[in-house]
Amino acid sequence: MFRLTRIYLSLAIWGACWAALRADDGNTPTASAKVDYRKHIAPLLSKHCFRCHGEKSQEGGLRLDVRQRALTGGDSGLAIQPGNSKQSAMIARVASNDPEVRMPPEGARLLPAEVELLKRWIDQGAKGIPDGRPSSSNHWAFQSIKTPAIPDVADSNWCSNAIDRFVLAKLENEGIKPSPSASPRTLVRRLYLDLIGLPPTWRQIESFMNDESADAYERLVDKLLASAHYGERWGRHWLDLARHADSGGYEADMPRETWAYRDYVINAFNSDMPFDRFVVEQLGGDLLPIPTMAQRIATGFHCNAMYDPGVRFESVIYQVNTTGTVFLGLTVGCAQCHTHKTDPITQREFYGLYGFFNNAIMMPMDLATGKPAIPPTEKTKVQPPSSLIMKYTAHPTHIFLRGDPAQPGEQVAPGFPAELDWQPAKSWWGELDGSPSRSVKNRLDLARWIVSDKNPLTDRVTVNRIWQRFFGLGLVSTEDDFGVQTPPPSHPELLDWLAREFRRKHLSFKSLHRLIVTSSTYRQVSVTRSDLSDIDPGNRFLARQRRLRLEGEIVRDVWMYTGDLLSEKMGGPSVFPWQPESVLENRATPAKWIESKGENRYRRGLYTWFWRLTPHPHFPLLDGPDAVTACTRRGRSNVPVQALTLLNDPTFMECARKLATLVVAMPSATDRQRLDFLYHRCLGRDPISWEIAVLKKVISDQRRRLATSPKQAEAISDGHESPAEHAVWVIICRAIMNTDEFITRE
Repeated sequence: MFRLTRIYLSLAIWGACWAALRADDGNTPTASAKVDYRKHIAPLLSKHCFRCHGEKSQEGGLRLDVRQRALTGGDSGLAIQPGNSKQSAMIARVASNDPEVRMPPEGARLLPAEVELLKRWIDQGAKGIPDGRPSSSNHWAFQSIKTPAIPDVADSNWCSNAIDRFVLAKLENEGIKPSPSASPRTLVRRLYLDLIGLPPTWRQIESFMNDESADAYERLVDKLLASAHYGERWGRHWLDLARHADSGGYEADMPRETWAYRDYVINAFNSDMPFDRFVVEQLGGDLLPIPTMAQRIATGFHCNAMYDPGVRFESVIYQVNTTGTVFLGLTVGCAQCHTHKTDPITQREFYGLYGFFNNAIMMPMDLATGKPAIPPTEKTKVQPPSSLIMKYTAHPTHIFLRGDPAQPGEQVAPGFPAELDWQPAKSWWGELDGSPSRSVKNRLDLARWIVSDKNPLTDRVTVNRIWQRFFGLGLVSTEDDFGVQTPPPSHPELLDWLAREFRRKHLSFKSLHRLIVTSSTYRQVSVTRSDLSDIDPGNRFLARQRRLRLEGEIVRDVWMYTGDLLSEKMGGPSVFPWQPESVLENRATPAKWIESKGENRYRRGLYTWFWRLTPHPHFPLLDGPDAVTACTRRGRSNVPVQALTLLNDPTFMECARKLATLVVAMPSATDRQRLDFLYHRCLGRDPISWEIAVLKKVISDQRRRLATSPKQAEAISDGHESPAEHAVWVIICRAIMNTDEFITRE
């Protein structure tokens, strides 16, 4: 029926069927080099073997993470014979195609290169397996951050800043050339989408193209960093970490007011608040001397935890785990029931961290008075605007035996893990007189400990996560876990240099973002290179950029912006755009969705009300976070129902209709001029010859068909005064806006 639409839909479906490639970590040694256990073998065994043959489980009596046990073997005899891979049963098992023999028995097989790596390691003596429980003392992530020397490179002309020298040094060592720079049009669109989450207009693209000054690119970067929309774009990334939602979760999923916290985050990014202050205000703003209303609102970070009064302890555990994930990159939750199996956190120390948050309650604050929130009166029944904040209230903390709150054990005080007890940061806010209790450490002490310049984790974790936003994958691929079993970074010196530079620039997000996007590494074209398909399919060497599908909210924002519907109003309470009536059916607790009117119906996606149990269907469909745990990296699935939604959902249809109205309002324009207008507006480029030929045929076919099908034309046009012609252009707009190029950051 709609020929071109079917073509693009078919392409989307084929795209969903592409097999995922497992990426090399970029650290595979050359054939003659020594194989390092910690760098090369431990990550491989952790990925494929330790689940069944590690500390938690020893199937067949075999344990591979402790040297004595690994060399003793299991029930079937020796698995590893140092110096002799041919006689080592491990190699025979991982290389076998027999389903009764192969290891691992389920899941992904080892790649031939991985098997070869194991062989070489065994032939070199199978050295490096730790003698006992892995020690954190030598783990790279726990080492103090030193400023590495910026490397020399052969092709220094390619480098725009120090980032490029670290990247190019590795590329030159591997005999790989970087990719050329993307076209100016692509770079403009990439910058706009990465920094403010909206596409550039054709006029903005042309303005950049016509600017011949040497610093045109840098001035464009500065313009976008100064945009108010920057805070919306990067604030949304932080809200993922903060598991921001408008309801409490669980079966009741009661509504809560948290929009003031969202506004705080947006404003903090726009004002370029230093990261240490940003962290301190969110963890302990209420404990600062004479805290401002904004600093109290900032503590909404941990009020975002799911909450049920009957199981309060669970929200406290969520707060501990979120703190570990977001700021330290550690799986501290593994120590809730027992001492962490690999990382330096005992069960007692987990409850020391628990104590910081146990000594607090969540309470609503009246945004007009700054006092506790005028339940609604009997007469008005109106709840004044409020925001959930943290308030210090002492509670005894006990270890939960086996993690069970029904079995309280020894009482513990708030405190830090012993092996991570670096010196807390000095107080930039002055003395702590007037805080609730100085005999016991509180959340302000925790915040000072986290932002300390002696803490090697927070800065590494933070700059790695920022790098991931721009490149799709962090320098440390496990962005939420920097623990003992984590493989080293692909570019360890670059990671530490970025962490040091972040500190040197006063923990400024904007400075770090500017540094990254002005690098030649960032500006590379996103292409598939046949010369890298075998040696670096996952782009760990950074010899090119990645194509990244836009996040769910940004997909919707781009559709509405292009369709001339998006309201750029900022801040304030959450809104209720159109959604199917059935979404809220069958909830345990009834909920309402009173559709917003006027411009609130067309606000940016981050302002949409988020019920945890029943979120707006666009968000989970396009891999939005569930707001239950901190989301450190969104998935990017590719399934047919996504394409079907973009084709048929009323919101996206409305955008196509409005865009078609702009096209039809060009009465003297030719079809070619109208197509140029659409390509300029949607994709920021001119259409190419084959696209013009295909689309002109579609236009001709649809005009002929709809001229004799007035009811279909009216259904597509939905009320336009020239339904047949308008419907033709609705079809064309839908086709162009459903291309992969439209919803992808090149």
